Amino acid sequence: MEGQEIRLRNKAPSYRRLFIMKNITLEQLLEAGCHFGHKSERWHPKAAEFIWQEKDGIHIIDLAKTKAGLDAAIDYLYELGSLGSTVIFVGTKRQAQGVVKLAATAAGASFLINRWIGGFMTNWDGISKNIKKVNTMTADQATGAWKKFPKHEQMALARDLVRLMADYEGVLTLSKIPDAIVVVDVRKEQISVKEAQRVGIPVFGIVDTNANPTGIDYTVPANDDAVGSVELLVNALAEAYREGLEVAQKEAAITAGKVAPMKEEPAMQNINAMSKVPKKEEAKEVKLVKKVTRSKK
Repeated sequence: MEGQEIRLRNKAPSYRRLFIMKNITLEQLLEAGCHFGHKSERWHPKAAEFIWQEKDGIHIIDLAKTKAGLDAAIDYLYELGSLGSTVIFVGTKRQAQGVVKLAATAAGASFLINRWIGGFMTNWDGISKNIKKVNTMTADQATGAWKKFPKHEQMALARDLVRLMADYEGVLTLSKIPDAIVVVDVRKEQISVKEAQRVGIPVFGIVDTNANPTGIDYTVPANDDAVGSVELLVNALAEAYREGLEVAQKEAAITAGKVAPMKEEPAMQNINAMSKVPKKEEAKEVKLVKKVTRSKK
């Protein structure tokens, strides 16, 4: 992982605005309710760095810092995807389960939504054996290999498979420890964060005002309870990783001689065209911040 981090730091400037066509704006973050934190008495003191103000007993998150954190996370996830690295999305709270499963599946990433499996990072040998066991049982059931057993044994095997699939459904393609982890609600998933830190992989986290951002490599301060907020952020992060993977796949195909290299001129035209977009967006976002500020005074 250290060699990969060096490669990432030495890469050219961000490609996010070229490939992430749906750039997340402050207005979208506001509409999704990303700015709503927890009640002021439930805050974590180390979250003060991204709290804008308190209103009616609720902490309001500074969306400018949310956007900055999201942009940085998008850049890094895109680059991880372009290197063919593996990423796992973790969201076991009810509001996040469906969103995480759909987004990770569409992006070609792994996911855990039922529960965090203890030792997933720190006891990989045991976890990998369970993954192989689930894959073997699934294949045996599909090929009819269980038919040689009595009915009651077949039913017992089927129950075991259902139980195992509930936990391992989203990680059956993993052959090694993931290269990075994306966590929805770092407070609830603190065990997964500690395991990731112990094995030394980057942690991307949606951090609410009741959570400690210490140790999170890429912090996205935002509401981690509202479905709209979680959906917007998780989809943006997963999309960045997916588009990075597509670049890696195209480069592999070009290297194998299956696809003709892309022409340079259209790419340069896209870069020039997209470079004009951020200025307009920044102007809109500045106006939005001023508008929100005036309304709070």
